[in-house]
Amino acid sequence: MERAIIDNLLTRTGKSIDDWSRLVESEAPHARKDRIQWLRKRHKLGGPTATIIAAACEGKSVSEDYDDQDGLIEAMYIGKEDLRSIYERIASSAKRLGEDVELAARKTYVSISRKRQFAAIQPSAKSRVDLGLVLPATPVTKRLLPSKTVGGGRITHRIALEKDADFDSEAKSWLRRAYNGDSSKESP
Repeated sequence: MERAIIDNLLTRTGKSIDDWSRLVESEAPHARKDRIQWLRKRHKLGGPTATIIAAACEGKSVSEDYDDQDGLIEAMYIGKEDLRSIYERIASSAKRLGEDVELAARKTYVSISRKRQFAAIQPSAKSRVDLGLVLPATPVTKRLLPSKTVGGGRITHRIALEKDADFDSEAKSWLRRAYNGDSSKESP
């Protein structure tokens, strides 16, 4: 995806990656986060395009930010070490759903997917991990809450987990349901 965006910059924006780099270096703020916002607001670029340009100005690839999966997970749980065991339980359970399950750390959450994301694990507060789930036709319950801030745009619901015991048979059942809803084949 990153290569395709760079290759299509000239056609889509009228500027090559080198043109954008020179412009950013001469006019934009220095911090990557600020550069991304500047590109989005001033030049009306989408988030992925702005992020790729800002990284290129540093001589980096966006994908490099995600190379150290263990490091990303460690960073998520700094100051939240008591929650790490909840993450480990969810991750282990997700992997047992099927051989097609993949976990991929992002900056603030771990995506759980097969062909598409069906769940996410996010340490949302110092005392809580949210298990985000893709369950679009499922009504909200007292425990299965609506979600707009967990794991990206596909996540529709979340379950708040404050201790290991909160990842119980009900939470596992919701995780399995999200897994099954993401494919026409039944789980093993």
